[in-house]
Amino acid sequence: MTQSVAIDIAAPPDRVWAVLSDVDHWPEWTPTVTSVIRSDDAPLHVGTHAKVAQPRLADADYAVTELDPGHSFTWVATHPGLATTARHEVDPLPDGGTHVTLSITQSGLLGPLMGRVYRGLTDRYLHNEANGLKARCEAAA
Repeated sequence: MTQSVAIDIAAPPDRVWAVLSDVDHWPEWTPTVTSVIRSDDAPLHVGTHAKVAQPRLADADYAVTELDPGHSFTWVATHPGLATTARHEVDPLPDGGTHVTLSITQSGLLGPLMGRVYRGLTDRYLHNEANGLKARCEAAA
């Protein structure tokens, strides 16, 4: 089950990417993440691991599986019977702004069940994250 949200941000793509890919600072701009503890302090790269704490959810250990610098990254957290894949995409708009798409996919044996059980929470979290990113980037633009 996949859920997503898209938002346009009145800030240049490089600024949006800088904020979005700086996962250590997510708790500063989104109430849906209370802490991010990375395995290293290098720039985000394939193989980066991060323990992400979120209200009402169990802590999740994410690993970056795909990275297109300046454009997108995907990370995956796995638990027995469940994989949570989070994709973050940044695309330029003709006016100099940025179009962002955030998505969550629940897969595996428990994926459909977890997707249904957490559907409302996931929708709220995706919207809160998109709006927090927009506010952070536009304030700094």
